[in-house]
Amino acid sequence: MSTRVDLWNSRYVDAECGAAAWVLHEHAHLLPAKGDALDLACGLGANALRLAKHGLRVWAWDFSSVAIERLGAEAGRRGLAVHGEVRDVVAAPPAPASFDVIVVSHFLERGLFPQLIDALRPGGLLFYQTFTTERPEGSSTPSNPAFLLKPGELLELCRPLRLLVYREDSLFGDLRQGLRAVAALVGAKA
Repeated sequence: MSTRVDLWNSRYVDAECGAAAWVLHEHAHLLPAKGDALDLACGLGANALRLAKHGLRVWAWDFSSVAIERLGAEAGRRGLAVHGEVRDVVAAPPAPASFDVIVVSHFLERGLFPQLIDALRPGGLLFYQTFTTERPEGSSTPSNPAFLLKPGELLELCRPLRLLVYREDSLFGDLRQGLRAVAALVGAKA
């Protein structure tokens, strides 16, 4: 087992599942009534659980076998169907036109965006939220710039999609309020 897998597995042993990403929670009204959804790089699967509760057929992929096992147990406890899979999403991205909804939160692999957009069916939605370089002092975010979006970068990465929602509060105004240190987007495929 690689040290990268060990790192992620150890991170998820005692972690709390938490809540669905803000972008999904606040914009769940945009979800279709039925269809296939993917929670990509799902971690403990809070987004997958929210999608399943909505009534979608849900797949959840993550690099960590511990995360997928824990997600399966939690979905079973809640009586929800989630198809979990241990998968390196960079090496094995989703197939073209395979999902009506894709949710990604707190994961950034810039080179994967063309495959994510291709994986959406016509009318499909991408819900995306991750960390930015602009963050208030003391924010709990990654420090590696490879995992941080520059201002406006998420808009550029998702340019082929029709923009439905975009939020990036940056460092303007009262830094104790708002959605700080993240960019969030919902885009639709034509």
